[in-house]
Amino acid sequence: IGDNARAFRQLGLGYTNLGAYLLANGVAYDSDPGRGTAAAITALMTGRAYRQSAVIAAAIGPYDKYEENREPHNAVMRMHRDASYAIPDSTVVDDQLLAAARHSWDEAVEVGERYGYRNAQATVLAPTGTISFLMDCDTTGIEPDFSLVKFKELVGGGQMTIANKTIPLALRTLGYNDAEIEQIEAFVTEHGTIVGAPGLLDEHLSVFDVAVGERAISAHGHIKMMGAVQPFISGAISKTVNMPASSTVEDIEGAYIDAWRLGIKALAIYRDGSKTAQALRTDAQDEAAAPDGLYTKADVDALLEHAVLEAKGDAMPARRRMPRERQSLTHKFSIGGHEGYITAGVYEDGTVGEIFLTDIGKEGSTLRGMMNAFATSISIALQYGVPLEKLVEKFSYMRFDPEGITQNPEIPFAKSMPDYIMRWLASRFLDTETQEGLGIMTDAVRAKKAGEEAASSFTSDTAGPANGGSSVPMPQASAGDSETKPAASAMTDTPPVTPAKMGGLELGPACSQCGGMMQRTGACYTCTSCGNNTGCG
Repeated sequence: IGDNARAFRQLGLGYTNLGAYLLANGVAYDSDPGRGTAAAITALMTGRAYRQSAVIAAAIGPYDKYEENREPHNAVMRMHRDASYAIPDSTVVDDQLLAAARHSWDEAVEVGERYGYRNAQATVLAPTGTISFLMDCDTTGIEPDFSLVKFKELVGGGQMTIANKTIPLALRTLGYNDAEIEQIEAFVTEHGTIVGAPGLLDEHLSVFDVAVGERAISAHGHIKMMGAVQPFISGAISKTVNMPASSTVEDIEGAYIDAWRLGIKALAIYRDGSKTAQALRTDAQDEAAAPDGLYTKADVDALLEHAVLEAKGDAMPARRRMPRERQSLTHKFSIGGHEGYITAGVYEDGTVGEIFLTDIGKEGSTLRGMMNAFATSISIALQYGVPLEKLVEKFSYMRFDPEGITQNPEIPFAKSMPDYIMRWLASRFLDTETQEGLGIMTDAVRAKKAGEEAASSFTSDTAGPANGGSSVPMPQASAGDSETKPAASAMTDTPPVTPAKMGGLELGPACSQCGGMMQRTGACYTCTSCGNNTGCG
């Protein structure tokens, strides 16, 4: 994209408020004068843009790829110029406007063929939806007015009422006096339409045609307007062709074929009510009855609400409550002199479903209250299906007081009460691999490590020498040693020396001073609890 932008230097000039301009001049949007005037405005804009692009090219050179595209580019410029002369004079209300448009293209072609063009593309017609309202425009881009009174749904909720402010100017252009204008305006504000307004002549109704509702412009009317201005646009036109809710597949197919015949580069069709929410709407749309076989907006809203409620019901997590009578396991612990009891209740399948903490701190103390709240939250999480392993990963090795040495050889040092509680739960209810990863030296973990060390020692002792020579004979075991001993017999009460890994954090061996887990600091290990260092020498 960047390379193309630098090589071709495409621009995207455009305009907005065309519909309001035609309305203010008393010109019907879906009419030959409306299309002729729009074509002249667009031709003037693009012609002046390319003329200026050629002037800049004369000063600093054309776009990088111009030379290899000279003939095709200049041919397109001549086609634009010829199209300006094809606009029927009788369809443009302002003769000077059409003359200026043709003159701009004569100059653009003349200067461009001499010096080239600085830009391969000059204009597009963008939707300009929100920015048009910020610019105080009544209409957007090339669009007619959506409705004389409309409601814009806001992203943050709520809505904004937008009334067309060009109506008084249009009525004045059409010859109505101030009293008549005031009366018609009041009618439009109250009823949301100009149809039936007192004093308005029927011959002027077409001037106030809109995109939806009463006096809605037909899809073919939208497409013919696009066909009128497309010959003067470098790129495409972003415009919505509004079609009624009753439109059929054949109607939409016909719209695309009509657009193709008129040489339109892009076409966007919107069938009214086809979205559950749309940016602009009218009161008439809310009240209108749906055609046979179709849903009204209220029907769609009701069905959508019902579907959402059903989906929420299916997706909500279900709480698996503990049975009224259940088995439990109680464990007494001590952390730096702070004692307490952990009681873990289990389901029939042996999985843990709740924990209680008792005798922690004094009655009414902050410590007891916070730990009871912690136990309740863990219990609720377990009953709603949060895996114990995830809870252990989150709360293990959290560090805050009270911390210290424990009387549990499997967890010799605790960095906090949640750290001890969660690692104790892991030691009783999680698999050996997880326990080892957390540095919890249960009997099963010790047996596994002893077995791995024995297997490693046996492999290294029986491997042949690297130089291919004969190996030293292995001594034969005596008859008294021939019995196979369980791996658990190799267990010791010494702290683990293999680093434990948890959540990507590499922990070192247990501290020889306090039993806490050490962390790597360069080439050595430092205890984060007491500061003991193994030395890097």
